[in-house]
Amino acid sequence: MTTQSSPVWFITGCSTGFGHELAQLVIARGWRAVVTARDKSRLATLVKGHADATLALDLDVTKPDQVQAAAKAAQARFGRVDVLVNNAGYGYQATVEEGEEAEIRAQFDANVFGLFALTRAILPFMRQQRGGHVINITSVAGIVGFPGSGYYAASKHAVEGWSDALAAEGAPLGIKVTCVEPGPFRTDWAGRSLKQTPNRIADYAETAGARLKNTTAGSGKQPGDPVRAGEAMIKVTQSENPPRHLVLGAFGIDAVTKKLRSSLTEIEQWRELSLATDYPEN
Repeated sequence: MTTQSSPVWFITGCSTGFGHELAQLVIARGWRAVVTARDKSRLATLVKGHADATLALDLDVTKPDQVQAAAKAAQARFGRVDVLVNNAGYGYQATVEEGEEAEIRAQFDANVFGLFALTRAILPFMRQQRGGHVINITSVAGIVGFPGSGYYAASKHAVEGWSDALAAEGAPLGIKVTCVEPGPFRTDWAGRSLKQTPNRIADYAETAGARLKNTTAGSGKQPGDPVRAGEAMIKVTQSENPPRHLVLGAFGIDAVTKKLRSSLTEIEQWRELSLATDYPEN
């Protein structure tokens, strides 16, 4: 049963994938939810029978007027936002050299600047409440750059660094921040939603080119379960000390731990040269 004391979730990108599955889980628990998509008519089935606890909104995060309108509508309807899930976004693959300017900028508008804008619009509510949880759906690519995904990785790395700053600023105000970093999951990321610039330069065929082909071929066969991912996200919001990073799936854990161990080893190997760049102590 929905009550006025139940948490209010604001989830973007709810028409498919992680956003859709997470929204279903939240609504099934009787919690209040603002669910959004670029076309809210695609959310009709999701909110059917839950009119008292849900608010479906049109939201393209790349449009500032829609961002502001959605934040105001959420506040007007429920009076607060307890959990913001920045899920809207998509993948773009290309070699670094063959990346197209328009595609790169569109990727950043959706994955980075739109996420920034919506969070800025919701933060005043959390600040006034002295509490809230911002969940940013990034990716294993937010920590590891894979061939063929340089610009996608750059967009997710940007969100990761920004989230560090947000976490530091929000902690004294009771605002928590978690980046969720999925590996391969059975969403539309590698299917309908994915954009690619084909690899035509032969020198990259065995690196980025091969990965572009493998990504599309593997769509629908990924090991990750979006429903289980949604349950994991809910679980971290119920923790008094939620993680700053939540890596999802065996592939993700393996890739991220290998990357971080390698980075630490390299830093230690070059420690003396690094330290030698400071002014000498008097």
